[in-house]
Amino acid sequence: MNAFMVALVLVVVTAGLLRWRRPAWYWMTFGVVLATMRVLVRYGSVMDACGLTVPPSRWRLALARIANRPVPESRAPSIRRVRPTRTGLVLRLKLRPGQDAFDIAAASDRLRHSFSMYGVTSREIRSGVVELRMTGYDVLKQVRMPADPDTRPMRVPVALREDGTIHYRDYRAIPHALTLGATESGKSVYQRNLVAGLAPQDVALVGIDCKQGVELFPLARRFSALADNPDTAAELLDALVRHMEDVYQLIRAEQRITSDVPDADIAADIWALPVDLRPTPIVVLVDEVAELALYANKEEEKRRDRIITALARLAQLGRAAGIYLEICGQRFGSELGKGITMLRAQLTGRTAHRVNDESSANMAFGDISPDAVLAAIQIPADMRGVAIAGDSTGGWHRIRAPHTTLRKAVNTCNRYADRTPDVPALAPFRPALGIPRPVTTPAVESAPAAA
Repeated sequence: MNAFMVALVLVVVTAGLLRWRRPAWYWMTFGVVLATMRVLVRYGSVMDACGLTVPPSRWRLALARIANRPVPESRAPSIRRVRPTRTGLVLRLKLRPGQDAFDIAAASDRLRHSFSMYGVTSREIRSGVVELRMTGYDVLKQVRMPADPDTRPMRVPVALREDGTIHYRDYRAIPHALTLGATESGKSVYQRNLVAGLAPQDVALVGIDCKQGVELFPLARRFSALADNPDTAAELLDALVRHMEDVYQLIRAEQRITSDVPDADIAADIWALPVDLRPTPIVVLVDEVAELALYANKEEEKRRDRIITALARLAQLGRAAGIYLEICGQRFGSELGKGITMLRAQLTGRTAHRVNDESSANMAFGDISPDAVLAAIQIPADMRGVAIAGDSTGGWHRIRAPHTTLRKAVNTCNRYADRTPDVPALAPFRPALGIPRPVTTPAVESAPAAA
């Protein structure tokens, strides 16, 4: 008996230590079993307390009267499947007649408390079938990306969602995106993860970093073009517009619209072209968009209009030509001048890190999801990297990118430097890879962006 008590105490202490220091290990060893038992035992009473049951049908009541039996109890949605994951549980429920997926979503917070889980989210799989995804611990506190992400061309894993799934940046599904965030909010780390994820793929990276290149120029070996000032950025964007027009001419020449060609083989974008003719897709990363939109005199105003016009044209027409925009900034509102709201309307993907005011969150989500605005302004300052990611459909998720140091991102870009494509239209803006000499004078002019 004493040996049994000692073993029990050791198990309890071990479980407590794991839950405190290694919550993921605790979940995989103890938590998943306890949570599964807790959910299955409490399921009926919890659903009844949360108002997620329906009264018995008429034929069941009639059958009970005929058989002189007690009135049947209300029924909860039936559990089709319980699947444990490395971060929680997944329940697939079959709704009863009269129930709606919104009822489950509205009760998710009550289900979280009742089942003693860290988080509960729901989504409708198909008509009458809802999936409840429960997390057993705070997966965003220490982000651990799964070792086997589902990577595809132009689709990279960049962060972890609060339900334990991977958040992907899929350029073919969402061509253009806007990323907002205050200083020290984790926006730069998110961008590094994006570049590191794209580095192994067959894609041309184009960067515009008007902070004298301090964010993107260390990654220059994997970039096909870089600009570190608004003047060079204007010329680079004009070159991209001309390249886009050339790609459309190629698509027109290869559309093969004849009666004997199947509909699926008719080319309308670069992905329908033969592999040997397909132009290299291009991802354009703008580090601080406000620096491109601000001006102090008439000459800078003309340059600003030229830049915004080029960005708007790329956002409207660039998808089929394989040109995708990734625009970052602290604010992106109408105070930046004409054309900004038109450009923002073309940016389907929205990601907002911690912001300084509610209006900044409204710039990202005000036109698609008021709930996402509320979630964005509640991000605490001590949780760098936590962000709200949404799109024009109104859906949103809380995500956090794994901490990637600049050195790690540089090493990744250097490792895949041989995959940097040579795009003739961008050759004048190819970054110089020489090591600059140390400067001793206090006044420093910006180095040229291209060799």
